[in-house]
Amino acid sequence: MQLYNKLSAEERRILIREAGKERLTISFYQYHNIGNPQLFRDHLFLHWHPMEVLGRIYVAHEGINAQLSIPADRFETFKTFLDSIDFLENVRLNIAREQDNESFLKLKVKVRNKIVADGLEDASFDVTNIGIHVNATAFNELIEDPNTVLVDMRNHYESEIGHFKNAWTPDVDTFRDSLDYIEDKLKDHKEDKNLVMYCTGGIRCEKASAYYKHKGFENVYQLEGGIIEYHRQVTDQGLENKFKGKNFVFDHRLSEKIGEEVISNCHQCGNPCDTHTNCANDACHLLFIQCDSCKEKMENCCSQECTDIIQLPFEEQKALRAGHYNSNNIFKKGRSEKLVFKKHEKINELI
Repeated sequence: MQLYNKLSAEERRILIREAGKERLTISFYQYHNIGNPQLFRDHLFLHWHPMEVLGRIYVAHEGINAQLSIPADRFETFKTFLDSIDFLENVRLNIAREQDNESFLKLKVKVRNKIVADGLEDASFDVTNIGIHVNATAFNELIEDPNTVLVDMRNHYESEIGHFKNAWTPDVDTFRDSLDYIEDKLKDHKEDKNLVMYCTGGIRCEKASAYYKHKGFENVYQLEGGIIEYHRQVTDQGLENKFKGKNFVFDHRLSEKIGEEVISNCHQCGNPCDTHTNCANDACHLLFIQCDSCKEKMENCCSQECTDIIQLPFEEQKALRAGHYNSNNIFKKGRSEKLVFKKHEKINELI
């Protein structure tokens, strides 16, 4: 009984290219009390592996959070399987507007304590007591109301390349960081302002809206389906698109274009750019924004130091990645003294 991947990412990439099939990148989530997350995890893997589903899926007692890729010709089979699970029947599926057959290269179904890491340990907090969901039309109207504070619930490296008009984009590293920080900044407006939130696909706002209602905010709204669903609705219905730039996504694509504007800058030279990359030095792997010119000049690295390191023999590079040096520096997201051009948050102008 196979319950784990046997192929490497590169082996899977070759198979996808040889198959020549179009694939769909999809995301969905659902909060639900799952009694045995490990059993449910194994159930998903056993059914999805034969369907050639790939992706990153988190299962916890509080529900499921899934970002995945599936062959387009197996979509109906996949949807039928989801509908066979009572709490996933007719769950909203966010289908990416820009497709990439290699958005995911492995099937990873993991059991976690939470489907979104929130750091909350409040037993009285009811995650199902959520705010009001609004569609793209209602959202566009709400964010033009002078009595509204629009908050981006994503992290700094996401909002930097794209966000809604007039949005407050807190300069935070994680969703966990944002919850108390936002409450503190808006504590004097729990009754007199509309608190309107958005995120990538809706899952973070789902929890945040319940949290802020729990904390006493009276007028709490969230963009249903997040930026992904908003883009679908404004495109299909011919609505005004109030999103500027790109939507950061958590797969190999890293982003998809929503608005026409380029609102960010290369972190190395400052020229307009909204393309994220990871430093080619595996002992660094820093996520940052890099234009094509700097990419060529710096060999896809974030600094001259890293450019020098990737010229070393493999064994020397491997030695540099070992131990304490590696654990404290790898997988940072846009936070480094080496990156000169960064943004600053603006909240005082909004309230």
